[in-house]
Amino acid sequence: MNKIYIKTYGCSYNFSDSEVMKGLLRKKGFNIVDNEEQAELVIVNSCIVKTPTEKKILKYIEQLKAAKKPIIVAGCMAKALPEKVRGLSLMGPTNLKNIVEVVEETLHGNIVEAIADEEIARLNLPKVRKNPVVEILPINEGCLGNCSYCVVKLARGHLRSFRPNDIMQQLKQAVKEGVKEIWLTSQDTACYGKDIGLNLAELLQKLVRIPGDFKIRLGMANPFFIMEQLEDLLDVFMSDKLFKFIHIPVQSADNEILMKMNRFYKAEEFEYIFKKIKQVFPDMTIATDIIVGFPSETEDQFKKSLELVKRLKPEIVNISRYWERPKTKAIELDGKLTTAETKERSRALTEIFELISYQNNKRWLGWEGIALVDEHGKNNSSIARNFAYKPIVVPKRFPLGTKLRVKINKVTSYDLRV
Repeated sequence: MNKIYIKTYGCSYNFSDSEVMKGLLRKKGFNIVDNEEQAELVIVNSCIVKTPTEKKILKYIEQLKAAKKPIIVAGCMAKALPEKVRGLSLMGPTNLKNIVEVVEETLHGNIVEAIADEEIARLNLPKVRKNPVVEILPINEGCLGNCSYCVVKLARGHLRSFRPNDIMQQLKQAVKEGVKEIWLTSQDTACYGKDIGLNLAELLQKLVRIPGDFKIRLGMANPFFIMEQLEDLLDVFMSDKLFKFIHIPVQSADNEILMKMNRFYKAEEFEYIFKKIKQVFPDMTIATDIIVGFPSETEDQFKKSLELVKRLKPEIVNISRYWERPKTKAIELDGKLTTAETKERSRALTEIFELISYQNNKRWLGWEGIALVDEHGKNNSSIARNFAYKPIVVPKRFPLGTKLRVKINKVTSYDLRV
């Protein structure tokens, strides 16, 4: 029983891939361990979205080399930027079914590259969940976008939607195994089904009809494809089976910058979607993403993003400084900003968001209701989620999956507290 450790970086999709790798390896008799010290081989499931993450991964790989550990680099770096990790065994995101073979060959001292695009039956495979009450359920691989700053398309490719019956089968099995939260994930959930004559709203309608004690959290959905099915999505969100949570990245509130980013919508359309959702579901948690310091972004263009956040008051804003990524179109753009400028813009936006988030959270003071414990927090605490997927800190350790009746007595910019 060779001991294998998997170190995962990046998004929920990557964590789902790692769960499947663990499942396939365990089925073949490998022993999955909790740290690299115990391991005879380390799989690094990589992410390439941001430069700091890439540097962190490469530094970790150097440490493993120094410790003379056999290494497999899996995930997006292996596929999109293999030149960064030549000389190691590589396995791309669509090559999960090869993991056992790649591990066996690498343990025998061979270097293997399994990075060619493959059509895979991605769902209903053996898995070892990171969290026993959370099922990370991919609904499609790849996307229909071609964002000028994004290198992930080179790794995950063009849209390939999974069949509703396969998705439903995996969801039913997860619920049977005691899962309480279903995270639907992909590079863009909103474009689901465009290649197979379906759409996201139709898929959700099928999923919310499945019996059982669970709630669905919808992953990132781009505005362009949300717009064309907005009314249908609002209808399906009426179901108690869906957390009142949605993640719609705006990236910039300036249309010229959006055009340079190669996004397919205008800031006004994002604002329309946001207001329409809030009109129907005032308590909906809306998360968005903003990139600051994109090439040629002027101070006035940045201020539009600041003003949008002040005006709409989203519950979550994921703020990213622009990082130049290899093989992307944005590298060719003029007007690069300095590190100091992007850092200052990130700081200014963070400061405003934290104040708005605190004000948003104050509205929950006195709220009473049911919340599900889905995470263990610091100092023997628990993190529970209510219907709007708000994190609630409970100062006592409860088993994952426990439902609690809570009352909110305190808030911070980032959570509610009993």
